[in-house]
Amino acid sequence: MPVQVSCSIVREVATVTLDNPGRRNAVSAQLLRDLENVLGQLEANRDVRVVALTGSGSSFCVGADLAAPPELRILQGDSIEADTARLRAASHVAERLHLMPQLTVAAINGACAGAGLSLALAADIRIASGAAVFNTAFLSAGLPGDLGGIWFLTRLLGAARARELFLLPGKFDAHRAAELGLVTEVSTAAEFGELTDRVTARLASAAPLAARAMKQNLLAAQTMPLGDFLGAEVDRMVRCFHTEDAREAAAAFLERREPVFTGH
Repeated sequence: MPVQVSCSIVREVATVTLDNPGRRNAVSAQLLRDLENVLGQLEANRDVRVVALTGSGSSFCVGADLAAPPELRILQGDSIEADTARLRAASHVAERLHLMPQLTVAAINGACAGAGLSLALAADIRIASGAAVFNTAFLSAGLPGDLGGIWFLTRLLGAARARELFLLPGKFDAHRAAELGLVTEVSTAAEFGELTDRVTARLASAAPLAARAMKQNLLAAQTMPLGDFLGAEVDRMVRCFHTEDAREAAAAFLERREPVFTGH
């Protein structure tokens, strides 16, 4: 079967594209295996500073393909034990996307629902084309949700909004997603490539060691008590203060020029 995830790298930005032809990039067992393989390779690439996740064609990812043959699905109905093992393995993909050291952007070019929305929520930042349509979708399919979507959305928008969107599923457009705080910026479909390039380039221009440390701070803030967080924050702050990039940032500020960061 053809690979369902492709990756291209231009300078410091890796673009990871979900590609399940004819299925609107629906989540299959292979798509998630391919995605995990690609993310694993990118994690180890110190030259990649930003990872953008998008979909091929006119959809981002519509979630699980309920019409697919059982052997192509994660939940195949063969046994509780087998389905549990497959879904637990699949869940690691969303966790990997969320925790990977690079900054991540979900570039939502079209329909984004169910498990596809969960993947988008795992990213650090989400941007959307005006053609994008969102839906949690799970309850309409008689299911409670997977790939951490409720966990991510609760932390992004709060418990009340997560309950609203998951318990009262329905389609909403990109502008409503921006009003909710689900996405940070919306462009026309024609200008979406330009928006994606601008956002990823801005993230890639940041001091890479500081950006990775800041991401660790942001992740830790979700779970650590304040006292523990402050200790870890101090350690990261001091380590970054002693880098060449920090000295370059200070010099560039004094010289009124743009800094050039090398990751040292």
